Amino acid sequence: MRHLLDARDLTRADAVHVLDTAAEMAATQSREIKKLPTLRGRTVVNLFFEDSTRTRISFETAAKRLSADVINFSAKGSSVSKGESLKDTALTLQAMGADGIVIRHHASGAPHLLAHAGWVDAAVVNAGDGTHQHPTQALLDAFTIRRHLAERGVAGSGESFDARRGVGRDLAGLKVAIVGDVLHSRVARSNVQLLTTLGAEVTLVAPPTLVPVGVGTWPCTVSYDLDATLAERPDAVMMLRVQRERMSAGGGGYFPSPLEYSRLYGLDQRRLATLAEHAVIMHPGPMNRGLEISAQAADAARSVVVEQVSNGVAVRMAVLYLTLAGSGTAAPVPTSKELA
Repeated sequence: MRHLLDARDLTRADAVHVLDTAAEMAATQSREIKKLPTLRGRTVVNLFFEDSTRTRISFETAAKRLSADVINFSAKGSSVSKGESLKDTALTLQAMGADGIVIRHHASGAPHLLAHAGWVDAAVVNAGDGTHQHPTQALLDAFTIRRHLAERGVAGSGESFDARRGVGRDLAGLKVAIVGDVLHSRVARSNVQLLTTLGAEVTLVAPPTLVPVGVGTWPCTVSYDLDATLAERPDAVMMLRVQRERMSAGGGGYFPSPLEYSRLYGLDQRRLATLAEHAVIMHPGPMNRGLEISAQAADAARSVVVEQVSNGVAVRMAVLYLTLAGSGTAAPVPTSKELA
């Protein structure tokens, strides 16, 4: 795997391979010494043109756990604030010998440009571009769903798998509801593509004003009624953050009021009680408690939000390993002993 730019670039076999590699990475993180020598001598640059906390820290932790040298670049306070272009920044990183570049950018398509414009030889990983893609978030969500539901023996069509961790398994037969601000969400776009590739049935739930034009071509079902969707007993419910910073005129204009949005599309205590016993609650974070999700739902025993953060490190370790040290998805999944 040379780059990871788009969830659509992954076949089912590719996605399962990344998830299986992440499972092996996760196994190493339960040890007293978590650091692996896998990327010793490699340099990974976190190139963030947008504010981020958990994604940047997750990639930084993943790279350091693999013994890579890490350089954190923030657009604020850099030459970018003085007008430096993406090309000149890329050429600077190339001159400094970057082996891998993790990029988050406000412009959709920036990671693809960086990977294919000929400015750098480094592997490029998309950490979120505009409202376009966030493939590692989709991978960690799929990893969480697979690992959590596999422990309960729910669905999946893999012929051979570790029942405890779901290794070798896809998500065939599972139902996933993604609820909220789909219009501005790169997480929703990436998850629809990846979860569908893995065999899950995905339903998007949002008010009509927060559903993108052309969603009819996406491989999913669209609903405007959250209660009707929950009545179909989804295995996982993913609540999306209301992205006020991406909306017009102070974050308004897409729904009448926060109270009405919460009443129609929020996961409150009443809706929480209607979920199937095995169903899990997810959220990419940060959460607007009291808006798209109530405190009771966010802190419920079935909530795997904190687990998503933990799994994100293992998934990003796997992605960095496969792009910088692995020999592609045809290579066998490394065992935790081999990684050590």
